[in-house]
Amino acid sequence: MKIGIVGLGLIGGSMARSIKMHSKHTVLGIDLKESEMKKAELVGAIDGRLTDEEIPNCDVVIVALFPAQIVEYIRSHAHLFADGARVFDCGGVKKMVCEPLREITKDAKWRFMGGHPMAGREFSGFSYSKDDLFEQASMILTPAPEATIEERQWAKEFFLSIGFLRVRFTTPEDHDEIIGYTSQMAHVVSSAYVKTPMALKHKGFSAGSFQDMTRVARLNERMWTELFLDNREPLIREVQGMIDRMVEYRDALMDGDENKLMELLREGREMKEMLDE
Repeated sequence: MKIGIVGLGLIGGSMARSIKMHSKHTVLGIDLKESEMKKAELVGAIDGRLTDEEIPNCDVVIVALFPAQIVEYIRSHAHLFADGARVFDCGGVKKMVCEPLREITKDAKWRFMGGHPMAGREFSGFSYSKDDLFEQASMILTPAPEATIEERQWAKEFFLSIGFLRVRFTTPEDHDEIIGYTSQMAHVVSSAYVKTPMALKHKGFSAGSFQDMTRVARLNERMWTELFLDNREPLIREVQGMIDRMVEYRDALMDGDENKLMELLREGREMKEMLDE
């Protein structure tokens, strides 16, 4: 197959590299930054450039841009996708992407399915892309209600074939609610945690727990601001819930309430053990 990838940053670049490592598909890529294009060409992540003339020749197009850019790209290139082509995106929120595209995709002769590869790093750009980034990762897919079983099965087999460990199907709404907790909330907590004045004194006093808590504070603030605002309602609920729970710990400490503090810590341990089962 011929596969086009739009956006050759961390995710798009890793997608290209993973496809080349796991298959014999031809990969064409495009990025706004010429430097990213040259890097991808130099390491063999892409076989050529994805031009407007090449889009009708692609069996699959994967759009790995920020959410608003995804919508704009698919809208402006909808007339170029080949009949029967399969178009996926890699945006970190799904309702904001899938709803605006509904009108132009539901009757199209090409098929669109929302997607979100559950993998990443605290760095951005093609230089940090990896051919094994998705080896232990899930690909979340949000097919339209009219998507057939055959379309879902094709998508599942495709992403498994290019290196993903598993594929999960859900709705855009459920995706965004869950991701507000599993991904976005973690970035909020890490960003807030690292801002304490104590962080400047940590050297020699920190170990794995500090690294775990601060790793994702090194983020792309432009991208994450867009993701947070696109998913503000689920994220606000998670942030408020965290504040409420933190108040319980604070109050137990202020009151010197050993039993309450032990209860809170036990509840956290038991929840983690249940999640690990």
